[in-house]
Amino acid sequence: MKTLYYSHPDFLFHQTGTGHPECADRLRSIEQALAAPEFSGLTRQSPPLGTERQIRLIHSQFHIDTILKAIPVQGEHYLDQDTVLSPGSRLAAFRAVGAVCDAVDKVLADKADNAFCAIRPPGHHAEPEQAMGFCLFNNIAIAASYALHHYQLGRIAIVDFDVHHGNGTQAAFYHQPKVLYASSHEMPHYPGTGHPAETGVGNIINVPLTAGDSGVEFRQKYSRIILPALKNFKPDLLLISAGFDAHKDDPLASIMLVEDDFKWITEELMTIADSCCKGRIISALEGGYHLKALAASVAIHVKTLMTG
Repeated sequence: MKTLYYSHPDFLFHQTGTGHPECADRLRSIEQALAAPEFSGLTRQSPPLGTERQIRLIHSQFHIDTILKAIPVQGEHYLDQDTVLSPGSRLAAFRAVGAVCDAVDKVLADKADNAFCAIRPPGHHAEPEQAMGFCLFNNIAIAASYALHHYQLGRIAIVDFDVHHGNGTQAAFYHQPKVLYASSHEMPHYPGTGHPAETGVGNIINVPLTAGDSGVEFRQKYSRIILPALKNFKPDLLLISAGFDAHKDDPLASIMLVEDDFKWITEELMTIADSCCKGRIISALEGGYHLKALAASVAIHVKTLMTG
């Protein structure tokens, strides 16, 4: 299978300060892992800058202007206790949007089977009017809306296996039946959303995990709830909010997944995509804060995308 891999030096210049878990070393660790010979078949892409028009598919102009005006000339500026801006944040954030939208273009034009976007800052906590949780713009939501508007797709599914609930993605599509949003996440945990009763217009599926849950519970819940819902929905495109912070070694959560669990869910999602949307998958990096675990988990995720 032809897999696109999006990365860019601009992502390293979004500086979050000493000790912040969402740091540039996350991408350096991924780059090192994907430099191995087994990844020589990856098609490496340098993403374009995204546009304000693309960002406005999800966020208001006021939100965009608020972010841009707050970017400091030097040092770091905290939007809240977790979410940081630096002089390089604008290019990184716009480049992240450009990566996911370019991936939509390439995959829907059959120039690739699937894509993985190694981007930062992450996005799934960013609500239409609120940056939060390390996130400025909601990359995966923008990609979904871009695909809906520019390619007139009938149905798009987003699967979010980050350990934190993607409140921003849920908020963006809570009343949009053309988008199915399915999330597994530790609960109770940040940001406090993601209860199973939050169902939108029948298009939101929240599957909480409990601290200490392992791959056994993770696989059971996907097999019983999320995977059947995806098969029934029959998306024209499958997007993944690929957070790897449900790994047992991650410092920000208490779920006990291992690399093979990420391989399993990638294989399951590929099987569904093969059956309903020509295998079209776009995966975008969200969380994952233990550098060694992140690198190993991304490597097995990308290797699976490459080989099926």
